[in-house]
Amino acid sequence: MKSSPRKTRKAPVASSHEHAAYSRRSLLCRLGLTAVAGAEASTLLSAPAAMASANQHAGMAMHGDEPHTPAFRGVVDPNENGFDPMEILRDFDWGKVTRLPNGQTLREWEVNAIDKEIEVAPGVKFPAWTFDGRVPGPTLRCNEGDLLRIHFGNGSEHPHTMHFHGIHTAAMDGVPGQGAGLIHPGETTTYEFRAEPFGLHLFHCHAEPLAEHIARGMYGTLVIDPKGGRPKADEMVMVQGGYNTTFDGQGNELYFVNGVPFAYMDRPIKVKKDQLVRIYLTNILEYDPINSFHLHGNFFDYYPTGTRLESSEFTDTISQVQGQRGILELRFPYTGKYMFHAHKTEFAELGWMGFFEVEE
Repeated sequence: MKSSPRKTRKAPVASSHEHAAYSRRSLLCRLGLTAVAGAEASTLLSAPAAMASANQHAGMAMHGDEPHTPAFRGVVDPNENGFDPMEILRDFDWGKVTRLPNGQTLREWEVNAIDKEIEVAPGVKFPAWTFDGRVPGPTLRCNEGDLLRIHFGNGSEHPHTMHFHGIHTAAMDGVPGQGAGLIHPGETTTYEFRAEPFGLHLFHCHAEPLAEHIARGMYGTLVIDPKGGRPKADEMVMVQGGYNTTFDGQGNELYFVNGVPFAYMDRPIKVKKDQLVRIYLTNILEYDPINSFHLHGNFFDYYPTGTRLESSEFTDTISQVQGQRGILELRFPYTGKYMFHAHKTEFAELGWMGFFEVEE
């Protein structure tokens, strides 16, 4: 196992994009008016008039409207962003696999930091810093005891690292001043460690300012299966986060699961009646102290961090601070559409809600 990763030079970095800052109010105004007369029309109305337009035309619940209507609605084109939250949901990357002379399994990945402007709501672009051009970054998957080798290249205009939650040497911790330290634009390095403990983990950039690097989108998921695996299930990953479109570090204007607000409202997640469903749920939300997950019409077994094979509770709501994660297991006994969302109304109405659609 390597004890001191080396940095090497790589290809030129991509150029960055100018961005506009949107407050929560101006963002909703822009979204509402985009539905009526295009994004540039937002300068033509006063704030109260614009908010009224946003409420009516973008879907905000008015008196007498159906409950749980989101603050705005609209479809973000996955082709525009180059990634699709519906595909991210069940996208597990097992890496390139080889067998070492001692019989141990080696898994290798190439992961790159990329600056990328993404659409986070209809007509609203966000200058993200990403792993592999998507928010969240990839979901790496392996088995307990595998040797993991992650080749990291920085194609961004900013220094970055990859810090993995788990057990490893200090040299592989992905923090400034240890091991390879900061990986500057155009440089590469390799992180290598044994996959332990089994469970649900995450990785994120640990460069300063740390809050901004996370808030811009530099995080992903690491799933380590226990020896013998888990029972067969319809498995999916949900990464909770938000977008601070004002860049003031004071809070978020949008919230999401898997990168795009309301991604699973217009396109519900389809599951089968009575089939075991397993959700790998992580919270990487920056600037807000706590997040939550609530499921309508059902309960689930909850396994905090996934490092034990016995559930800690049977519930319909759990909370997570940043960095916390857990595995949810459930079966839907009835067909129909069942909402899931943050049990913080503000988060839900600004993007953190969706539906399961249960079919026979």
